[in-house]
Amino acid sequence: MSILCIGEALIDMICTDKGRGLSDGEHFLRKAGGAPTNVAAAVAALGGHVALAARVGADPFGKHLMDVMRSFGVDTRWMTEDTERFTTFAFVSLMENGERDFHFNRGADGALSVGDIAAIPMEPLRILHFGSATAFLPGSLQSAYRHMLEQAIQNGKFISFDPNYRHLLYHDRIPSFISQSLDFIRSCDFFKLSDEEAMLITGSATIHDAATALREISSAVFAITLGSEGTLLAYGHETVVVPSIPVEAVDTTGAGDAFVGAVLYQLQAETRIRELPMERWVAIVRNANKAGARTCAFMGAMEAFRHLDKHIFT
Repeated sequence: MSILCIGEALIDMICTDKGRGLSDGEHFLRKAGGAPTNVAAAVAALGGHVALAARVGADPFGKHLMDVMRSFGVDTRWMTEDTERFTTFAFVSLMENGERDFHFNRGADGALSVGDIAAIPMEPLRILHFGSATAFLPGSLQSAYRHMLEQAIQNGKFISFDPNYRHLLYHDRIPSFISQSLDFIRSCDFFKLSDEEAMLITGSATIHDAATALREISSAVFAITLGSEGTLLAYGHETVVVPSIPVEAVDTTGAGDAFVGAVLYQLQAETRIRELPMERWVAIVRNANKAGARTCAFMGAMEAFRHLDKHIFT
């Protein structure tokens, strides 16, 4: 295994009764999810070597998550089953006013512990990816996450980070989310933020100001996704906007995770990742934009990832 993704594996239950709240909805679509889970699937779909460290319930839904990961070729030896907690669920419905009715039933994902990951060997790993979504919530996952970060730093591994801010999870814990995100940003080699995340974490009013603030915080290469306007890539003192790929979007779910997965897949093939020139990073982000656009053309992240392959980069 060359890449390790750590964080939550969960089931998204999407209400397909448009405009109806969760209490009134009758029809739900089950989807395997979780940001680091999506990234691992995207890396594997492109042909990369990747493992996932996560905790699921010893129930049919946990089995489904493991089966889906194995179907992509993800190494699941560090996905542990919890006999005391159910698999984590996220229920969501899109209301007529555009707001989301959201309910989070947290179970096994938050119980991933230092003990669960202590045996993971560092030697075969080149890249560790931290996709936080639920990892900054209280629980043993938070400790395991930080422990793995310390191990990655001590062993000189390339560290990737994506905070995956979800307002519905952190609306009353925003200062904690920002503080923990900044700790990882200071420690990583590459990070990806959405425009919303960049301004939230830095307290900036514009993307330009956010990028300037992030440069002062971290020496990492970073990307800020700007939707249809492209992706801002910052490398040292250089900044460039890599154009987006025009696409008629069917579903944007998982596009950011596909972007990160494509970046990691390409970095995996490099012998000296930290010495890549700006020109190579531009090419990597251009290809990652292609992966994100490809994902938007299909319904559901996992279904979209099955249409990813390295040939989209040509």
